Amino acid sequence: MTNGLGLAPATVDREAGYRALDDYQDRATQLAALPGLERIAPGFADWIVTSLFGGTYQRPGLEPKDRQLANLATLATLGGVDPQLSGHIRSSLRVGLSREQVVEVFVHLAPYIGTPKALAALRVAAATFEALDGESQEEGR
Repeated sequence: MTNGLGLAPATVDREAGYRALDDYQDRATQLAALPGLERIAPGFADWIVTSLFGGTYQRPGLEPKDRQLANLATLATLGGVDPQLSGHIRSSLRVGLSREQVVEVFVHLAPYIGTPKALAALRVAAATFEALDGESQEEGR
């Protein structure tokens, strides 16, 4: 079905968005971002979950690992988005990428985005891995 311009309708499914959010992000990542965002910009967090996870992430054509590879590359290229990059590193591990693959993405990007941005992404990866290891040790107690 298309509209008068021949455009296909977008899929935007709020409930699917929240299910996808739970698939991609652990509770700690969600709590680190969404409540604070809600306090400063009420409704914006829901818009992000609904439009991104309930829309863009619902499109066919890319598997979750592929989406996360694209997210890692884009965020590393942007630079200065460490909290988002850390969250997507966690998400990448949740959907099946290994730590080695995450690191290799940033190493591979160095000649394309510049060594300083690749090094910054690697620092975020190291800190994220360290935090995950600490969380695992706390859970094991």
